[in-house]
Amino acid sequence: MAPPRLALVLSAATVMVAANLYGAVVARADDGPSVPPGTEASASAPVEVDPNDPDLKLPEGATLTEPKVLDIKAIVEDKSGDERREDTNADVTFALQAEVLFGKDSAKLGAAAKARIAAIAGEIKTQNASKVRVFGFTDNLGSSAHGDVLSRQRANAVQAILGQELSDANITYEVRGYGEQFPIADNSTETGRKKNRRVEITFPRTAN
Repeated sequence: MAPPRLALVLSAATVMVAANLYGAVVARADDGPSVPPGTEASASAPVEVDPNDPDLKLPEGATLTEPKVLDIKAIVEDKSGDERREDTNADVTFALQAEVLFGKDSAKLGAAAKARIAAIAGEIKTQNASKVRVFGFTDNLGSSAHGDVLSRQRANAVQAILGQELSDANITYEVRGYGEQFPIADNSTETGRKKNRRVEITFPRTAN
């Protein structure tokens, strides 16, 4: 029986920017990271409002602020914390802790890990996604250079299983290793470091 899940719904206002988020066309990690994960725009632009419209009644001297989109984020995490799913208006992200996928200081996937990745591949098929990002992260123990290499190797290992499961030449993968960059928890505790050792799989939401 699957462990119970806890859900937390958060709201955040994100400023829309014009950016190509999926420039990579190869399925291996680059040495130079591009856009840090979680900082890109994720929703459609708001309806344009004409500030000179006579029906728009603004106080004297007032002006319109820059348009923003309210991005609703839903987070569902296993009770164990081993797996987390984040849904926004535009994207789905799965975060798997490294201990679930790999042995200590290793990039070799276990059998249980492959089953989890296969389940995520099924969701990618459901969403009919054609662009998938696979990002690897580590904690801040050891050298930064070692973390960069290990996170790239782990991201590549996960992407390889996704590629086998999806078997779709039309899918573009962006695979990167960020090492100890972009922690999501406090690296001064083992609980926090465990959360930071992770692989994230992100793809566009195209189905309800």
